[in-house]
Amino acid sequence: MIKVEEILKILPHRYPFLLVDRVLDIQPGKSIVAVKNVTCNESFFEGHFPEIKIMPGVLVVEALAQAGGILLYHSLADPANKFVVLSKIQNARFRKMVKPGDQLRLEAEIIKVKARLCHVRGRALVSGEVVAEGEILASILDLEDLDEQT
Repeated sequence: MIKVEEILKILPHRYPFLLVDRVLDIQPGKSIVAVKNVTCNESFFEGHFPEIKIMPGVLVVEALAQAGGILLYHSLADPANKFVVLSKIQNARFRKMVKPGDQLRLEAEIIKVKARLCHVRGRALVSGEVVAEGEILASILDLEDLDEQT
């Protein structure tokens, strides 16, 4: 199990955009299971929607991408010198609404890692029911290259 203190050392995201609370299981190079506890205090509920609170689907996919990022971190050689960015979302499907009080179970598996590109398939579940699923492609950048560009 990986707790949020360790997640903060891996992901660059911070409040209000850190969307993984805990990793329950990880098999480097293969798969991850993580959770996001959705509370009524989430900042996005102020505008989406004030009367009927629904977690935006794009943030459910972002939570899956962050779980995939943690998996990739544990799957790469020299991950401290890499920076992973979302490149593409494909075949995304939203099946049910996510509301305050739900716990998202984030399941992701690596389909392929090739040089500077990683292909991950993920699904988010609430109470055992799929609420969203899709495929995510991420670019793997060297931090040295980023430093030269800024």
